[in-house]
Amino acid sequence: MMKNTFNIVLVGGGSTWTPGLLKALCKLKSRLPLKKLVMFDVNEERQAVIGEYAKVLFREEYPELEFTCTTDKDVAFADMDFIFCQMRTGGYAMREKDEKIPLSLGVIGQETCGAGGFAYGMRSIRDMIQLVEDVRARSPQAWILNYTNPAAIVADALNQRFPDDDRILNICDQPVNLLRSYGRLLGRNPETFEPVYFGLNHFGWFTHLYDENGVDLLPQLKAIISDNGFKPADAEQRDQSWLDTYAAVADMLRDFPDYLPNTYLQYYLYPEYKFSKLDANFTRANEVMNGREKRVFEECRTAVAEGTTKNVKVVHNDAHGDMIVELAEAIAFNLKKKFIVMLENNGLVENLDNDVMVEVVAEIGINGPRPYGVGKIPTFYKGLIEQQFAYERLTVEAWFEGSYTKALQALTLNRTIVDAKKARKVLDALIEANKDYWPELR
Repeated sequence: MMKNTFNIVLVGGGSTWTPGLLKALCKLKSRLPLKKLVMFDVNEERQAVIGEYAKVLFREEYPELEFTCTTDKDVAFADMDFIFCQMRTGGYAMREKDEKIPLSLGVIGQETCGAGGFAYGMRSIRDMIQLVEDVRARSPQAWILNYTNPAAIVADALNQRFPDDDRILNICDQPVNLLRSYGRLLGRNPETFEPVYFGLNHFGWFTHLYDENGVDLLPQLKAIISDNGFKPADAEQRDQSWLDTYAAVADMLRDFPDYLPNTYLQYYLYPEYKFSKLDANFTRANEVMNGREKRVFEECRTAVAEGTTKNVKVVHNDAHGDMIVELAEAIAFNLKKKFIVMLENNGLVENLDNDVMVEVVAEIGINGPRPYGVGKIPTFYKGLIEQQFAYERLTVEAWFEGSYTKALQALTLNRTIVDAKKARKVLDALIEANKDYWPELR
């Protein structure tokens, strides 16, 4: 029997993405009614700012909701239906190191790609495994919907550690951000799109984009982007770094016109060029800390001081909040709605190994995902994916085994590095920077 109301815990309550997610819960409350919402974060001080804002917001828009902020796992994870997870182990301080250390050694420093993504992944694995264990001890049947990056590495690690747990679903909002941007370019509602997509997280391609009549819009879309460039629809993606990121899609399309690429592929396809455009003294982490970070916390404090949210706008990414709430709704009410999610391949891409954690379209209902296969993929894309997945799998194995050799192999395989001597220098520097977070590598 389906429930009428639900209990949700938001892990990473102190995130700058949280206000947008809270707003999405309010906006969609008639579709996903909540009994209880708990915000959980290990950083009590940081979460408190967002929590006080939440109290004001819910007083205005969701007074019937039972709301709690906590650092106590027993309070957070008991009797839950859904866990929304968006943790960032090490915070922005470690993100800054993830980006700047590789840059100082001659390779790309980026949050989820290359050496930065490796460092972040090695930190995230520990805390995500602990989270699943903490949740399962208190809510064995809860759905864990995970946004935590780098999602590809996290998804593979969780699949290794919990192979029989079929209520963990790893997702990413960038494909949705792209679909919304495609909608803007075409003057169409992206909700009507039926995409065909394959790849890994932050490493995939749209092969078709059907409208409600079954017409493939991809040729038209590729022509528009090739002629006029590409800009994001999402307000949160208007910083210069995001504008540059979307602009790179036209370049990728000119070189590889088969499919529409995920924006993150620019780092792997043009590593030298991207490296030349990155500033080792002012990275995306600095951009966020000086921009969104300050803005969100200041506006939360303003709302609390004024006793209303009406004069502030801290929602900066509708896709991030809307997607995870809509995903929970699809599970809760068996809607069989399509999302792009990460799953073990098992023949979905016919010419990839079964254990690759692919990102594909799946129909989501009360029993989880029913994915759509894409058949065989061309050699170029197969080769790229196999190399990238080998890097991801070796990263996971390096963590589980405490293996320095596998960590070095992982970084050497990554297309943003390639050179083993550079990989060793970067690895040694990252080990030193992450000694409080990583297992010892021998």
